[in-house]
Amino acid sequence: MSQLLQDYLRRILTARVYDVAIESPLTEAPLLSARLGNRVLLKREDTQPVFSFKLRGAYNMMHRLKQSNALGAGVITASAGNHAQGVALAAARLGVPAVIVMPQTTPAIKVDAVRRRGAEAVLHGDTFDEAFAHMQALAVERSLVFIPPYDHPDVIAGQGTIGAEILRAHPDPIHAIFVPVGGGGLIAGVAAYVKLLRPEIRIIGVEPDDAACLAAALAADARVVLDQVGLFADGVAVRQVGEHPFAVVRLAVDEVITVDTDEMSAAIKDTFDDTRSINEPAGALALAGLKKYVRQTGAAGETLVAIASGANMNFDRLRFVAERADLGEAREALFAVTIPERPGSFLAFCELLGRRSITEFNYRFADHQDAHIFVGVRLDRPTDRPAVLAQLRAAQYPVADLTENEMAKLHVRHMVGGHAPGLAHEQLYRFEFPERPGALLKFLTHLGARWNISLFHYRNHGADYGRVLVGVQVPADEIPAFDAYLHQLGYPFWPESSNPVVPLFLS
Repeated sequence: MSQLLQDYLRRILTARVYDVAIESPLTEAPLLSARLGNRVLLKREDTQPVFSFKLRGAYNMMHRLKQSNALGAGVITASAGNHAQGVALAAARLGVPAVIVMPQTTPAIKVDAVRRRGAEAVLHGDTFDEAFAHMQALAVERSLVFIPPYDHPDVIAGQGTIGAEILRAHPDPIHAIFVPVGGGGLIAGVAAYVKLLRPEIRIIGVEPDDAACLAAALAADARVVLDQVGLFADGVAVRQVGEHPFAVVRLAVDEVITVDTDEMSAAIKDTFDDTRSINEPAGALALAGLKKYVRQTGAAGETLVAIASGANMNFDRLRFVAERADLGEAREALFAVTIPERPGSFLAFCELLGRRSITEFNYRFADHQDAHIFVGVRLDRPTDRPAVLAQLRAAQYPVADLTENEMAKLHVRHMVGGHAPGLAHEQLYRFEFPERPGALLKFLTHLGARWNISLFHYRNHGADYGRVLVGVQVPADEIPAFDAYLHQLGYPFWPESSNPVVPLFLS
């Protein structure tokens, strides 16, 4: 085997990480294992003191520098993420000053986390590139030593201790280890160690499809710079793989898989279901790749390891993740369907779908001929999606599959509605009904076909009760009868026609 890998093996075996890091657990994911037909093990780096693996490499490099009296006046780095906290904790442990340069747009929670660990947080610029340039100037001005996030042999060696822990915790056969990839420090360290000692184990890198710098480099057989990267998995949003990691990867990594935002969101949910912990998108990246590998190869009865690399999730991102998780798991399909604009059309449409759960139903009156509805349908298995599509088309409904339409998923689903000029006698109500399979169909059946529905908004949020906003055209002389009808339904309801938001956006 290459002398380069031998050198990294020596570095990993002598790496100093456990002054700050724990030997993180390698735990089975029983629910996911049963579903995939393989034994899935999670290497829980999200349980580290900074909720990420990054402190390993940072501390190892800084400890070596201190041993050789090369830390100067302190250390500096540019980071708005996990590396920043790793450097801050390592510096505190070693008793050296640390400066972390962050863009001014960095969320306050991350800035505060760095300051709590005793580091100086310097906010500069609107982008990472501006922050990095300022960091370089400060390093010279203050005689500070730059601690890179991935592109240094000692950083790679620190991360490589994860590979040693995996083999130590599981000496039995392992088919593959899945590793998230940003700049490549983690996968280089793990691959160097594992391939020297257990060459039969496949090392598989996983990248977001909108930040796949390693896949691009391997295809070109040279490091390339991506024009831009997506920021959903901000922990791995790197435009170019590191020079030192790439030298190792070319020798020791078997393949690279790319996954999309929906697949990462589904993996976040899978980790939560099995561990009750919430990984950040980059932290769930390896598991998303593992699942895709099983789908593509049909692997069965194997032991597969995914590195859960971090749990520094911004809380406000959870709403987006929840929206996309079922799509990523192929548990939900989104359709645009045109139905006749007449009383009873909603009921007929729902009856066609039968007991299949509707997860979302958005509609606003547009004209007197056709109604365009945005509908989500729960799927029991991925193969159900074309079956539902064929069922709708067989019933002569014009339908478009929006499940993979990014604009529809990100924006349009929240924009269905608006004003309806010329719409007479509309009354608005909010309803609650017990959320169970068939509940929406039952609600529409009770609502009947006497009055025309002019607005309908429903989204299943996994709660015990479903919540619906309904607009119904009720002439003034029929309001007493309609009011009596609502009380007979037995569902809690609230009149909303006089809500001040209605004339602004709906009427």
